[in-house]
Amino acid sequence: MSLKDAYVEKLKAQLDEWSADIDVLETKVRKADAELRIKYDEQVIALKEKRDLAKVKLAEVQSSAGEAWQELKKGSDEAWEAIKHALAEARKKFGE
Repeated sequence: MSLKDAYVEKLKAQLDEWSADIDVLETKVRKADAELRIKYDEQVIALKEKRDLAKVKLAEVQSSAGEAWQELKKGSDEAWEAIKHALAEARKKFGE
C-alpha cells in the first residue's frame, strides 16, 4: 500500500467516525428543549459543513496524480484539524 493509499484510508476511517459522532449529537439535538435545540442545531449544521469540506479535500487527494497528493495533504490536514476541534467543542457543549 502506498503512502497516499494509507493516508486516504486513514482519512476515510476518521470521516466515518466523525459522521457517527455528528449523528449522535444530532439525536441529542432532537431530544433537547426548543431553546437549546436552536443553539445545538446551529452547531450540528456547522459540523456538517466542516465534514463536507473534509470530504472535498479527501476527494482531491484521492484524485491527485503522482506526488501531487502531498501538496494537497496540507489543505486536507487543515480541514481535519478544523473538524476535530469543532467536534471537541461540540462535545463539551453537549455535555459529553
